[in-house]
This record gives sequence, structure tokens and C-alpha cells, in this order.
Amino acid sequence: MRFILASASPARLAVLRAAGIEPDVIVSGVDEDAVMAELTDPTHAETVTALAAAKARAVAGELDPRGDADGAASGDAVVVGCDSMLSIGDALVGKPHTAEVARKRWADMAGGTGELLTGHAVLRLSGGAVTAEASGTCTTTVRFAEPAQHELDAYIATGEPLQVAGAFTLDALGGWFVEGIDGDPSSVVGISLPLTRRLLGETGVSVVDLWHR
Repeated sequence: MRFILASASPARLAVLRAAGIEPDVIVSGVDEDAVMAELTDPTHAETVTALAAAKARAVAGELDPRGDADGAASGDAVVVGCDSMLSIGDALVGKPHTAEVARKRWADMAGGTGELLTGHAVLRLSGGAVTAEASGTCTTTVRFAEPAQHELDAYIATGEPLQVAGAFTLDALGGWFVEGIDGDPSSVVGISLPLTRRLLGETGVSVVDLWHR
């Protein structure tokens, strides 16, 4: 059975590889703004879960049930989609993309806490058709440090915080500015291993059968 990660995130890929899974990576290309525009007064958890599900469904729809180029059975697979955003105050924010926005985010976060939400969606495919699906959200509280101005300038200059949810990482340079977390660290990196295991189980798949040997 193929394990397909519907995400371009190198951090998610690294988490899965370290946990014994060698996924195929297929990026969905979903228009996230369009997905969110279709939601009616969603909660923060509903937003990230809807985005994760849209990514998983888009990738599932691209698979060839006859098999891929090397003969793997594309029709027998699990597709996992994820989406992470940070809840800070009453706002739900994603990637800042610009240095100005990243600086504003850190002005709001420094010395405080935020909730990192990661939505997960798992689709089980058999014969090219979706036969089961499960979804959920993992929420982890992040306690932020107060970086000195020169530290924050240097961090933003690396470009790292511009391309990650909430303008920080736990497993790279941003880890210097995180005092601690309350919850699942793998979820903060981008994919919750405990939640993914449970969702796989709900679709009839045991994670141990997917471990790369």
C-alpha cells in the first residue's frame, strides 16, 4: 500500500521518515483562499481540517488506479493531507510570506502563547476509489520567548519564518525562540503522529504495516 503525503512541506516529510514511513509526495495545488471562502462561519479547527481534506481529495483525484510508472498500485493507497495555522488572540494566521508581516506576527507572539492547529485528513483508496476517510485536528499550545531586536532581525533575514505557519518553527532556527509547548511536538512540526495513527486506524489501516523495512 502506498502512503501518499499531499504536502510540499519538507518538515512533514522528515517527521514521517524519522517515524519509519517513506511516503510518496504529491503536492495538491489547492487554492486555500478559495476553500476558506466557501466555509460559513467556521471554527479555527474546522478551517484547518477543511483545508487538509481539500488537499487530500485533490491528490486522490489525480491518482491513476491502473498503477504508476514503476508499477505500484496507485489504486491501493492512503492519502494524507495536512494544514497548519496559528491561533493568536482571536486571529487564525498562516504563512506570513513577507518580512513585514512576520515582524508584526512576532510583535503579537513574543512573550505570550498561541495555539498551533494542524488539520489532518486521511483517505483510504482501493481500486482507485475512496473507500474510507477520517479527519481531525491537533491543537498544541506554544509558549514564545521574547527575542532581542537583533535576534529577530537576524531570524527574519534568514527567510525561514516567511514560509511557515505562524512565522516560527520548532525543529529549526525558530526553536531558539520557543520556550516550550503543551501538547504534541510532531503536530507543531507539521503532522501529528498520534493523530495520524488514529485516523489511519479509523480507515482500517495499521501504521505498523506502513513502516519502511
